[in-house]
This record gives sequence, C-alpha cells and structure tokens, in this order.
Amino acid sequence: MIKIGEVLVSDDVVEKEFVCNLDKCKGACCVEGDFGAPLDADELPILEEIYPVVKPYLTKDAIRVIEKLGTHTTDDDGDLCTPVIDGRECVYAIYDKQGILKCGIEQAYLDGKISWKKPISCHLYPIRITAKKNFEALNYHKWHICSPACALGKELQVPVYKFLKAPLIRKYGEQWYSELEQAVEERPKEEKKAKK
Repeated sequence: MIKIGEVLVSDDVVEKEFVCNLDKCKGACCVEGDFGAPLDADELPILEEIYPVVKPYLTKDAIRVIEKLGTHTTDDDGDLCTPVIDGRECVYAIYDKQGILKCGIEQAYLDGKISWKKPISCHLYPIRITAKKNFEALNYHKWHICSPACALGKELQVPVYKFLKAPLIRKYGEQWYSELEQAVEERPKEEKKAKK
C-alpha cells in the first residue's frame, strides 16, 4: 500500500497490468453489472446541465429512462449512480459502427460540445474509490469481462496506474501523480521482486 496525501493506493493498482481492449470486450463494463456507474454528488448538477447537449447522442430507450428517473439514480445501498436501461446498459452508453459500447457523454466531449469528459468513476475504471472519513482508498476492481484488458496490459507491460495516468491527474492533480510515480520508483527492489 502506498499513501500519497490522504489517498491510499493499493498494491494491485501499482502491480497489476491493464490496457482496455475494446475490440475484444466491446465495452462490456458499460452494460454488465447490477447498477450504473457510481457518481459523486458534485457530478449531479453537471449531468443535469449537460443533458440537453448529450441527449441527441443517446438512444430512444435511454432518453425514455432519463425522462422518467432523471439523469442519475441510486442503487440498493443508496449510493448515487447512473440509471440503466432494463437492468442492463448505462443510459449514457451508445454503440459505435463496430458494435462497441462507448460513452455518449464522452462522445459529446470529443465533439467539442461539452467540457466534461464523463463521470470520474468511468474514467478511472478499473480503479474504484472507497471514500472514508479522513482518506480515500484506490483499489483495483478485478472483473472477468476485463480479461482481454489484463492480457493486453501484460503484453504491453503497462501497470494500472500508468494506464490511468490522465484520469488520476484529473482527480488528484499533476503533483499527486508525480508523488505516486516517485513512491513507486522508490519501493524496495526486494518488495517489487516478491510481488511478481
């Protein structure tokens, strides 16, 4: 475990290898699971504000669900999340011409229509954040649907924290990420060997 400021980073985030392989998984993380993507409270007004701009990117079913439930909802534990369509894909998920699920919010961002990329939990996946009273914990979420990403990460030798450099900087800042890189480099060589 590495502590950077008030953030605990699990060993798996540093040691596991991961690179999304959308050609293989087809964006399964946008459709699998019991609920939508976790949301932070400060993301709710953003979703409300951008919805009219993102709406043309979404499917008719997604629009129907959003008009009924709103741009966000809660899961069985009362945690904030994106709504889903018939217990399946996130309302913001869209299919591209190759049948790969992608994010409608992100597509609007890439098209220059909005300045917010997507919920941070989506941008950071497969890292999941657990917020505690005085700190946050970053853990690697292992999921069978991401096996192709694990294989590609291993082939390319890219650890999770390096694959997710941009979203980690988005969440915690450049200075925090630099401190993480330095802490990883300074780990004892014996510890690195023992983990392999």
